[in-house]
Amino acid sequence: MAASTHTVTNQAPPLTGYDAFGSDPALVEGVDRHLDPDLSEEVRAELGGIGRATGSAQCQEWGRLANENPPRLRTHDRYGHRIDEVEFHPSWHRLLGRARSEGLTDAWGRPGGHLRRAAGFYLWSQVEAGHGCPVSMTHAAVPALRAEPELAAQWEPLLASRVYDRELRPVARKTGALLGMAMTEKQGGSDVRANTTAAVPLDAAGEYLLTGHKWFCSAPMSDGFLVLAQAPEGLTCFLVPRVLADGTRNAFAIQRLKDKLGNRSNASAEVEFEDTWARRVGEPGRGVRTVIGMVAATRLDCVTGAASAMRQALVQAVHHATYREAFGGKLVDKPLMRNVLADLALESEAATVLALRLAAAYDADTDAERAFARLAVPVAKFWVTKRCTPMVAEALECLGGNGYVEESGMPRLLRESPLNSIWEGSGNVQALDVLRVLQREPAALNAFLQEVGRARGADHRLDAAIKGVLTELADLEGIEARARRLAERMALVLQGALLVRWAPPAVADAFCASRLGGDRGASFGTLPHTLDLGAVVDRARIPLDR
Repeated sequence: MAASTHTVTNQAPPLTGYDAFGSDPALVEGVDRHLDPDLSEEVRAELGGIGRATGSAQCQEWGRLANENPPRLRTHDRYGHRIDEVEFHPSWHRLLGRARSEGLTDAWGRPGGHLRRAAGFYLWSQVEAGHGCPVSMTHAAVPALRAEPELAAQWEPLLASRVYDRELRPVARKTGALLGMAMTEKQGGSDVRANTTAAVPLDAAGEYLLTGHKWFCSAPMSDGFLVLAQAPEGLTCFLVPRVLADGTRNAFAIQRLKDKLGNRSNASAEVEFEDTWARRVGEPGRGVRTVIGMVAATRLDCVTGAASAMRQALVQAVHHATYREAFGGKLVDKPLMRNVLADLALESEAATVLALRLAAAYDADTDAERAFARLAVPVAKFWVTKRCTPMVAEALECLGGNGYVEESGMPRLLRESPLNSIWEGSGNVQALDVLRVLQREPAALNAFLQEVGRARGADHRLDAAIKGVLTELADLEGIEARARRLAERMALVLQGALLVRWAPPAVADAFCASRLGGDRGASFGTLPHTLDLGAVVDRARIPLDR
């Protein structure tokens, strides 16, 4: 074949060598908005470092290799001893090591910790999402462990450590630790009260032996796991270490690794407990109450992780359209493609602004902000994670056949996109939690209405949508069957209020017209043509020096 037929033209250059932080206006503005100005220089430098790593060819290669070389289960060593270890590609360890060194499990004890950690998690997850699972759980375990001050004193410094210590050994000899969780069982799923794993108390206070089967154990290579089991007093939370104080392995039999949709880099497993030693965490019989803080933190990470995937999908689509020529010009300049890209950009920015607002609520730690987060987190978890899959699919389509091949990275994004909607309670669980908060915690609704009320009067479509939500809330007829509808409308009103207050006029106007005013179709790319769509797309573009 003639060499001339292999000349490559009309292809976008690789999207590498950029700063994923500095080139994301919604992220930069959100961090500046919510952060103490005295921390601004320090945090900008911190996030700039993560952003440049995210955009680097080397780190993107780590993500590819970690997914093309999935973990392997080794149940026994060469001599026949049971070891139950999971082997990972070196790139997986590099990703986790960088996450630890950047403080992505250290939020609870430093100024602005939740905001800066959420922003870093949002950035670094754009490289590869699978390793974010142990990062998220390690971060989120802290509130649960604080129910037992002795355990918290031992484990919390290791969870917040900047050191990735991957060796399995007693926690007293570790320089850093990861925590996973094993909550659900095959007969229960989200209904954790249906769990049958039994916890038998030992003579020593707080010590138990567990026996049972866990259908999903996330990150089975971790140093310990938060587990729910049935103690004599009822469902109780426990901490199960992989290695006991004397250096022996705890009874932790990994039956198999799950062959799951989504990333291939992370391991999820089924595990068996048989007289497995555990320490009780929190009050006996109050297991759900003990883990609720962990649940809320992981739900916030689901919102942040979905926003991260949406941002990465968006920048890939805009980048491709910026360089690709078709029908006599650049794709990005074609009115219909510009409409699609602008619609995707609105979805991405609304998700990013909302995730940062929730992280800031955690940092404020006032009664009002805690009440706001109690309602806004399940509202956001329901809606933002559900918008991720259709948005990523549309972004993939912007690349056409180029986006359909694995080398583009878009199929990996698409496979991962449903994860955050399922993890830590799927859509119905979130919608029902919204109803539960509305019925039991009036302060949460008041805080939510105060938040959206700060934008009242700035846009007539937002005002009408707020009124519509109030009408929905006043009508309790068939409320459970309407729970999804209510959660969706509350999420859109909250996003609209935040964008009206903080986003450029072109973004806020387009969001309110399409999401609140109903001036769009059922698919992406159906925005009113009279909007300033070019400005919306330009805000999402990654500038490259080529």
